[in-house]
Amino acid sequence: MARLALCIGINNYPGTGMDLKGCVNDARDWAAALTARGYTVRSLIDARATKAAMVAGLRRIIKAAKRGDHLVITFSGHGTYQPDTNDDEADGLDEALCPYDLKTKGALTDDEIRALFLKLDPGARLLLLSDSCHSGTVTRAAPADADADGPRPRFMPMGNWLPQAALPRRRGGGVAATVVAPTTGSAFRGVVASRPGDLLMSGCREGPNNYSYDASFRSRPNGAFTYYALKTLHTLPPAATYADWHRRIGEHLPSASFPQSPQLVGVAAMKKHKVLA
Repeated sequence: MARLALCIGINNYPGTGMDLKGCVNDARDWAAALTARGYTVRSLIDARATKAAMVAGLRRIIKAAKRGDHLVITFSGHGTYQPDTNDDEADGLDEALCPYDLKTKGALTDDEIRALFLKLDPGARLLLLSDSCHSGTVTRAAPADADADGPRPRFMPMGNWLPQAALPRRRGGGVAATVVAPTTGSAFRGVVASRPGDLLMSGCREGPNNYSYDASFRSRPNGAFTYYALKTLHTLPPAATYADWHRRIGEHLPSASFPQSPQLVGVAAMKKHKVLA
């Protein structure tokens, strides 16, 4: 039985004005924790996490996995959505992850992710850990303040990366200020829906007005979800399940500083599996 992991962390989003601070630390922290538990880990950090590299990395780990293997994929970075182009979304939007070269190569959509994972051996077990969010406005957000240490949502508005002609329009023809956010807003959600033996643990609930936050703890940047997920992971008893882990994280989030509610998505039987075993 092989244990394979891919950890992705992106702070730098050239041309968007929406850089983050804690995502690279997240990826490195996940990689260290998973390595300590016997996983063979590959990492994609900042400029190495282009869209092409993310697709290649996912394809590589999917191809390598066999029945009985355990896979973990972690993503820390911006989430976004974009107008649906193949009419398979009732809300008219594709949920997506933001690669390093988002501005030039576009987002990695839920459709693309789902297509990749449909090739995964059905006997392999998959855990997706997503510290990003997919809820916000269309209009361009103000650039990140390089000196600010306050929490920042890990959401990339469409106005910060899509060309003007591609943005959703109001009935009168102008660019929309907002859209109704998808009720199932994670780009990874479709993987779990199509592979019921898998689990998704994400930093926040799906739908409007739910965010995962870029934060700082003891002057070190991290995602709030990643920080507390790893803090509790290290104190779990040996027989703890994913449901136990999720409950422990829930003792810390939401909080006054980080109003986000981590979510565990999957069938009940999978939630009762022993953590990372």
